[in-house]
Amino acid sequence: MTARMRIDLGLLRHHDFRQLFAADTISQLGTQVTILALPLVAIVALDATPFEVGLLAAAETVAFLVVGLPAGAWVDRMRRRNVLMAGDVARALLLGSVPAAWWADVLAMPQLYIVAVLVGVSTVFFDVAYQSYLPHLVGREHLVEGNAKLQAVQGVSQIGGPTAAGLLIQALTAPVAVAVDAASFLLSAVFVQRIRKREDKPERAPDAHLGREIAEGLRFVLRNRILRAIAMCTGSSNLMNNIAFPMLLVLLADELKLSAGVIGVFLSMGAIGGLVGAFVARKVAGLLGEGPTIWISMAVTSPLALLQPLIEPGWLLWAAAVGGMLYMFGVVVYNVVQVSFRQGLTPERLLGRMNATMRFLVWGTIPLGAVIGGVLGEVFSVRTALWVGAVGGCLTFLPVFLSPLRTMRRLPTHQEPSSQVA
Repeated sequence: MTARMRIDLGLLRHHDFRQLFAADTISQLGTQVTILALPLVAIVALDATPFEVGLLAAAETVAFLVVGLPAGAWVDRMRRRNVLMAGDVARALLLGSVPAAWWADVLAMPQLYIVAVLVGVSTVFFDVAYQSYLPHLVGREHLVEGNAKLQAVQGVSQIGGPTAAGLLIQALTAPVAVAVDAASFLLSAVFVQRIRKREDKPERAPDAHLGREIAEGLRFVLRNRILRAIAMCTGSSNLMNNIAFPMLLVLLADELKLSAGVIGVFLSMGAIGGLVGAFVARKVAGLLGEGPTIWISMAVTSPLALLQPLIEPGWLLWAAAVGGMLYMFGVVVYNVVQVSFRQGLTPERLLGRMNATMRFLVWGTIPLGAVIGGVLGEVFSVRTALWVGAVGGCLTFLPVFLSPLRTMRRLPTHQEPSSQVA
């Protein structure tokens, strides 16, 4: 192997990061299957209405509103590796119940809602622990590289996942595709278990109080002007995207009667831009500056969602797919830079609560968006919901544009002794 190849591998040369990388790859690929398969179970197998599809999408993320804040305080009291394994196993069991009920001919919408909610709870804990674990695993000086590689995993899974899901659904039906996702979470847990570096169990102060710990995390985020701006930008973007996305699936699968395979290819094309964004995020930040990269990446690419309400079979469908590809490029560049900033700014003891607070603020808008989209689709039309989400999305960059990020080439970090890569 040449020296150049060794440099390019970076963190992948380190055992523990490779395990996390492999676990994330498998989990992300399986998740992409369920993103398409679970709504299609409702749309095709159970003949769900647009409102029911929107409600299902809301159920998947309502946990960020219900348990998002206390999850951060709980995670800061636990070993994060254990939380990751528990989250994977729980999601495997819950998702496995869907094909089991389908084969028994007892599957109904209430079960899908319950599974979606409980999978969401597991995901809350997994995601908070995951983002809080990375600085411990690789050291703060490697955060941008680590996040970029993990975003690349997400990009690859989003390219291959929907296409594989579409073909799998066509060949074996949507419930079987959900079974594949359940198995992927178990395999992900195996790789997390192989991580060698162990955390010390966090020490709990004698006067520790859950409410005070939650409040400390909230204060840390809300008193920081830059974190507030990022939360407002990401939260409003998630709101608009989720007004549109469930209704996009209804448009493609129900109104335009496209096959699951075509829908999978359409979604996969959008993810190509995300993969490219993961590879070039560091270079873009070096060229534009870290702060300007955050607002420019959203301002330039968000208007491309205006192509979605215009979708018809033929060239308009693929024009919208290309627009989605460019939009996802901007989203991933934005995420790599802002997530790395958040992790680098936060003291170790507050990482779980910071991530939980941010998830509460930015993912808490997702179920609201899904319900709004479902209502708009039911009362007016599916395309009306798509127009509302697309037009609103064009304005989401304003909070970060109007913040100090507009001109900050280098973002501040918390000075703390760096963890060594194992």
